[in-house]
Amino acid sequence: MASVILCAALTARESEQRNLLQKRYTFEQVKSALVLDQKWVPYPDYQDRAGWDALMGGHKDDIIKQGERYLDYEWKVVKAMDYMEYELSGNRAIMEGPLGANNNAIGALFAAELAEGKGRFIPQIINGVWHSCEMTSWSLSAHLASLSFSHRSLPVKEDNTLELTQGGMAQMFSWIYYYLHDEFDKIQPEFSKRLKEELTYRELDAYLARDDFWWMGFSGGNNGMLNNWTPWCTSNALISFMLMENDRDRLAQAVWKGIRSVDLYLNYVQGDGGIEEGPSYWGHAPGKLYDYLNALSMITGGKISIFDEKQVRDMGEYIVRSYVGDGWVVNFADASARGGGELPMIYRYGKAVGSDLMMGYAAQMQKGKPTSVSGGLDMSRYFETLRYEKEFLASDKSYTPSNYTWYPVTEFHYMSNPEGVFVAASGGYNNESHNHNDVGSFNLYYDNLPVIIDVGVGTYTRQTFSSERYNIWTMQGNYHNIPMVNGIAEAFGTRYAAKDCKSTPNSFSADIADAYPAEAGVRKWIRSYTLSGKTLNVSDQFTLSKAEAPNQINFMTWGSVDTSKPGVVNVEVRGKKMRLKYDAKTFTAEVETIRLTDPRLSNVWGDEVHRISLKATKLQKSGKYNYTITKL
Repeated sequence: MASVILCAALTARESEQRNLLQKRYTFEQVKSALVLDQKWVPYPDYQDRAGWDALMGGHKDDIIKQGERYLDYEWKVVKAMDYMEYELSGNRAIMEGPLGANNNAIGALFAAELAEGKGRFIPQIINGVWHSCEMTSWSLSAHLASLSFSHRSLPVKEDNTLELTQGGMAQMFSWIYYYLHDEFDKIQPEFSKRLKEELTYRELDAYLARDDFWWMGFSGGNNGMLNNWTPWCTSNALISFMLMENDRDRLAQAVWKGIRSVDLYLNYVQGDGGIEEGPSYWGHAPGKLYDYLNALSMITGGKISIFDEKQVRDMGEYIVRSYVGDGWVVNFADASARGGGELPMIYRYGKAVGSDLMMGYAAQMQKGKPTSVSGGLDMSRYFETLRYEKEFLASDKSYTPSNYTWYPVTEFHYMSNPEGVFVAASGGYNNESHNHNDVGSFNLYYDNLPVIIDVGVGTYTRQTFSSERYNIWTMQGNYHNIPMVNGIAEAFGTRYAAKDCKSTPNSFSADIADAYPAEAGVRKWIRSYTLSGKTLNVSDQFTLSKAEAPNQINFMTWGSVDTSKPGVVNVEVRGKKMRLKYDAKTFTAEVETIRLTDPRLSNVWGDEVHRISLKATKLQKSGKYNYTITKL
């Protein structure tokens, strides 16, 4: 039976006031449950060598070797003009590269010292920490330009900008302070004193004092949109407070503030569990929600938890349901077609919410593969991976992929069959997080391999998250698997949305007329997909107010394309062959080849992708187009 929703509610995009945490717990309940003096920490003390040997297991020697590579590391300086390069050229890597290298070094050295426990790595850890404390800011230039008071990419000392990397550094340094401040004091007490001062100033005080960062959800900034930034930044702040703050009143204030932000995030994201940012963002969207909720449970002795909420479980299971096979995932918007979530963390999330699907998926995907762990910016996730590794690797759970998934609010539709055909289609609207103008688009996979594709996004630059975003071809509707109507592509904005979406185990349809601007003259455009055996039937039934330019139906692929025979387009991708059939009297077929020079794209798709365009041979205000795509 078809599942039907009216998409008009999406145009308003009002958050549903679920308030999952605040509806169950009061401020006083949270405050009274707080575990002080770091007694919540489930890992060994620094001096507990047997404990660390047990926790590190077979990774100990490798972790020490990773740290040894940085014993003579020369700490890199992020120069003033490295920050300014973001404004000058849009390049982010020039500033982010050296900062990231330093953070990787500190994380590896810290993990190695915990593994070995002889003090051999401490002088170099001190060098890295001191070097970082001397920096004006721990924030990225791109985030300073958007979040700082000056809106410039050069940091200002008095402006503590709270963002992803800054928060990650605060979390890592808080762990370093917790474990090593006594060892630092044996050399010179000023080291740990300075680190505590910087953490208090840069993270703790700033978090309590500021309510204006959009990711907190209180200011209405970012047009009210919340995304992975909220659980990610809030998780980092919470863990920093858990490690550094033992005043119950001040700690309670910080914990409650985080609860309010995370409730706003859960209110904003769709209640059906669909993640509009896509699988490659899952690890830092629901994944960070898990990290946050896990930390919240720790600091309250397990008394404050919403892991039993269906929405939290569904958000976790999204990563499994979006897995196609052989490393490929369903990708819409900025998400990559590969990757999305660390298997040990997927297992832990599944355990927390009672999802055999997640635990089975993680365990089955891990079977027969070597494991490795390394210290880095996210030390909390690193410690949890070590703590649960034996249980994870010993799990005998397995999973069976679902052949049908429908997210009725997010409007993601997945269907597959025993013939090895997998189809993903979407409704939605054109102002989702990390949005592309792609309402009604679809991806097609044969035997786990993508054939009709969503290209994804290139390397982030200043343009990526600016008013120039839709000048980038990968964001535009005319480079997705949807029509151009009267020569006009879909438009950006919340009001440009699907409606009358219908989903069954072998079909999906949506009226995508409202995804086009008024000048396209679209009154109705029903895009439909029906899967039957090895064939996907695609149709467009439309009514227009005018017919001024030929309609164009686009299909993106990365395979070789042959259009030599009218009515037929043959595509081959890594030995997988498909045939697109169309009415040669209605359309002519053209192919545009796009060279990929951006490594973020070419590492997935190779040197080029192709846009197959079926161009209508006549103008008409109403009609129906049919195309079939068959696995050969």
